[in-house]
Amino acid sequence: MSTSILAPVTSLAHSHSPGARALRALSRDPLALLGIAILVAVALTALLADVISPGDPLDMAGIPLQWPGVDPDHLLGTDSLGRDVLAGLVHGTRASLMIGLTAAAVSLVIGVVIGAVGGFFGGLVDSVLVRLTELFQTVPGFLLVIVLVAIHTPSIGVIQLAIGLASWPEIARLVRAEFRRLRDSDFVLAARAAGFGNGHIIVREVLPNALPPLIVTTSILIASAILTESGLSFLGMSDPNVATWGGMIGGNREHIGSAWFLTALPGCAIAIVVLAFNLLGDGLNDALNPRLRRRQA
Repeated sequence: MSTSILAPVTSLAHSHSPGARALRALSRDPLALLGIAILVAVALTALLADVISPGDPLDMAGIPLQWPGVDPDHLLGTDSLGRDVLAGLVHGTRASLMIGLTAAAVSLVIGVVIGAVGGFFGGLVDSVLVRLTELFQTVPGFLLVIVLVAIHTPSIGVIQLAIGLASWPEIARLVRAEFRRLRDSDFVLAARAAGFGNGHIIVREVLPNALPPLIVTTSILIASAILTESGLSFLGMSDPNVATWGGMIGGNREHIGSAWFLTALPGCAIAIVVLAFNLLGDGLNDALNPRLRRRQA
């Protein structure tokens, strides 16, 4: 009897939780759903790349500079070296997503640690970390990435690390602002009164409440990392042993006039994925922002 009475109450509580409200708001946003659908399709393509296009995408598989539709074995044509364009697009999906996700993860780890420590403790520690953040922000991010990649032999790992090291200041400033806002909240004071240490309060109490804006920023950061890698590849600073969309554009830029599809197809792929992440980021911002939801209601 008691269980049947409590069940609707529990269900009602879950339905009115912040997470449930955010999911409902996200599910009512057609543009965010479009972004999610695109990203799911891209993720499946990356996971099934070896099934969709077996073999090495860098192999010379046909006659150079064949246009799409000419050879049924190469539906999207071949590049100047005879490599299959479709294979490059499919396998480039995996490399581009891996670069975006890994670079964003590096930025998150560095930015969250620096922003959380500075914002929570304040004082001299905060001042030193703010100066460090500002020092990194004085150098243009793309220029810093170029310098870091040029110092080492270009590889996917080096590019991921370089983009991550150049992108963390924005995360650090955001996390610092959230921690400064939340560090004197009632739930933090209650945790201190209960005898919990600073580490527990930072990780278990404050950080979860600072996640909504961080999630939104992360989606934009992934898109930015993919664009940055494309810029590096266009300058010839990509890993020549890995098929990437940026590498396809950079390697075929001399044929823009005579075989425009070689750069247009990977360019469209980059634009679509970046757009999908931006749509998702906008949707998450609307869903996770209580004030914005109230205004829309």
